[in-house]
Amino acid sequence: MHIILVSDRMATAKTITLSMRHVVAAMVGLAGLVLLAAFLFSFVTLQHIERIPLPYVQNFLFGVRQQEAQKTQEIVRDNLNAMAVKLGEMQARIVRLDTLGERLSEVTGIKLQEPRDADAPAQTGGRGGPLVTMPDALTANELERQLDILAQQVDDRSDYLGMMEIQLLDERVRRNLLPTTLPIPGAQDASGFGWRKDPFTGQRALHEGVDFQAQVGTDIVAAAGGVVVTAAYHPAYGNLVEIDHGNDLVTRYAHASRLLVKPGTVVKRGQKIAEVGSTGRSTGPHLHFEVRANGVAQNPGRFLQAAREGGMLVAARSK
Repeated sequence: MHIILVSDRMATAKTITLSMRHVVAAMVGLAGLVLLAAFLFSFVTLQHIERIPLPYVQNFLFGVRQQEAQKTQEIVRDNLNAMAVKLGEMQARIVRLDTLGERLSEVTGIKLQEPRDADAPAQTGGRGGPLVTMPDALTANELERQLDILAQQVDDRSDYLGMMEIQLLDERVRRNLLPTTLPIPGAQDASGFGWRKDPFTGQRALHEGVDFQAQVGTDIVAAAGGVVVTAAYHPAYGNLVEIDHGNDLVTRYAHASRLLVKPGTVVKRGQKIAEVGSTGRSTGPHLHFEVRANGVAQNPGRFLQAAREGGMLVAARSK
């Protein structure tokens, strides 16, 4: 292809010869410029689309964003409301736990320091005032603070009730180890503790226990839980059972016709351990019952007073 250039400035005409290679190169360059222009246009459009005065596009994007924001707020609000409801339920449970702790304290007589909120000031004397409930709508920060307070309250109540449980268990163990159950349920003592005239010699002598009259073969039960340390014949006591209740407290059951336990046996309160007889130094069928602390005879009547009043008779039936 030949191109002839003619101009007033040129003395002669010039001829330019274009080969096929030149044509192809020109077309490729033109295509590249078109692609570059399209890329630049797309980039500028995406980066500055909000600045383009296109009301329809702007309104569409604003509507989409507003709907997403509204859905997000609804989800957050629903979650906060659900957590607030749970928070109220847990606070109500804490109130019920406090009420239960107070009732247990009244029933058992165990007085423990009442737990209080970590951020609440110390209070003495009477308290009261109108009920002001928490607002229905809680912010995330308020809810987080309430949850922290609730967690501290739960820890305090757990410690409080844990101490109450320990005290109750200690009290239960202590009572189970005290000889407060009648060794012969429903029996009345015929000869009490203290000085009396000896039935064999007629002389004044100390009676270190309590005698319960009963027929031969009547059940003898343990006055408290413990470990049998003696189950053998004794010249004075006859067939004798001796139970160690801990803390140097021991009970003796003498003159039995038959022994039903052996040394080392662990017995429960009200468990049958022997039968009434008249063995050893005895004038007739009866049970000689002793309570000893640190080896010294104690008046069993002080321990059996509760049983005589009927408070511990139920325990004797658990044999």
